[in-house]
Amino acid sequence: MSISNSPGGEATSSSPHADSDLGFSIRRRLGGKGKTVNDSLSETVTESVAAVLEAEKPVGEEGSGGDQVESEGQVVRNGENGVADVAANFAYRPSAPAHRRVKESPLSSDAIFRQSHAGLFNLCIVVLVAVNSRLIIENLMKYGLLIRAGFWFSSKSLRDWPLFMCCLTLPIFPLAAFVVEKLAQQKYISGLVVVSLHFIITTAAVLVPVLVILRFDSAVLSGVTLMLFSCIVWLKLVSFAHTNYDLRAVAKLMDKGVDLSASLNLDHPYDVNFKSLAYFMVAPTLCYQPSYPRTTCIRKGWVFRQFVKLAVFTGVMGFIIEQYINPLVQNSQHPLKGNFFYALERVLKLSVPNLYVWLCMFYCFFHLWLNILAELLRFGDREFYKDWWNAKTVEEYWRMWNMPVHKWMVRHVYFPCLRNGISKGVSVVIAFIISAIFHELCIAVPCHMFKLWAFIGIMFQVPLVLVTNYLQKKLRNSSMSGKHDLLAVFQHSWSANVRASVLP
Repeated sequence: MSISNSPGGEATSSSPHADSDLGFSIRRRLGGKGKTVNDSLSETVTESVAAVLEAEKPVGEEGSGGDQVESEGQVVRNGENGVADVAANFAYRPSAPAHRRVKESPLSSDAIFRQSHAGLFNLCIVVLVAVNSRLIIENLMKYGLLIRAGFWFSSKSLRDWPLFMCCLTLPIFPLAAFVVEKLAQQKYISGLVVVSLHFIITTAAVLVPVLVILRFDSAVLSGVTLMLFSCIVWLKLVSFAHTNYDLRAVAKLMDKGVDLSASLNLDHPYDVNFKSLAYFMVAPTLCYQPSYPRTTCIRKGWVFRQFVKLAVFTGVMGFIIEQYINPLVQNSQHPLKGNFFYALERVLKLSVPNLYVWLCMFYCFFHLWLNILAELLRFGDREFYKDWWNAKTVEEYWRMWNMPVHKWMVRHVYFPCLRNGISKGVSVVIAFIISAIFHELCIAVPCHMFKLWAFIGIMFQVPLVLVTNYLQKKLRNSSMSGKHDLLAVFQHSWSANVRASVLP
């Protein structure tokens, strides 16, 4: 079909591959999928185009079918036959109204929450990448490449065999706990003896690694790894002993004829099984139970991809520590000594790389490593964290960012305290004290420096919980605060301690 658009009335044939720019833009507005125009082409325009086409049809073509445009919808849809060019002649005339209804600006208070902000988010990502790229280039120009293996694995690492041997002896403590529970199941020992033996076993599981680390001058990473393993073993043994103690109490009540089926959800009867204990000791959980939800298979390709991500993000974390944090710590004085504003500037400057390291650590451990371990063991419950980044209070943050520890605290500390008549506030404080002690052990012992920075940092969260809960009730829009600046203070203190031991 030919439509005359030229001044001389000559017909120009339109093809799908040789459209005008205006026709192409019109088809883009039409969606290219046969949809009618809602706003840009009004009903008046389509009626006018239809009238023009009807007037330009040659005599004798009525009812012939073929290329004839039969309706207003086809007038708008047939961009490939040149009709869109005619529609443009009427849609963009000076007399065509440009404003047709009441509209709000996209950033107005009534419209800002009804639209997507993905573009702004992408812009923030671009700015973040640009700023950090500049910082990386500036750092490399100023210090050069500072990656060294001595901080992680020094020459001492090959002589860290006492720590390695201590790590290999940790399974002795779960085995001893299993023997105690087996004797208790057979009623060879009393309940008081069971509690006493478990206290000795769990205490030794932490005390022995601490003494080994303090006795031998080892690399920091080796000490941190051993302390993490020992603390995990302690938490698991406490859960194992506490759960079996409760199962024995429930079994005694059921033997007396007390019906607990309505109040308890026990899938398995009381039974001390070595296979269950062995699976629990390697499973990504701190709460013992005889059985766990399991998946049907192991996705080997998925596991390989997660291992690759783990290696990449671990390298990024090490790069940030070596290239940014260590030079800042070594070239600055202690934040609690000297000029206050200088100390504040140093701490704030360290807070950004500390935050990046913390995020990499969280992603590597809580997402990648725990999911890899769960996949290999076919462990089904993989809620290792919740959306803590949306927490409105410090209390919500602590409940959401570390679910294995949170479930352990709720199960073995918080509710047992409530059942023994302790108030909620005191129960929360007790839970924070336990958390603060283990944070101090995992940081201070490997660094051979006991300044209680980690303990104070965790206990400082208690007043923050009260303040943010109060603000949440009053304002309903408060946000959580972080804890990363305290790491900068600790790093300054540790660096000063190291320099003092090295310099004459």
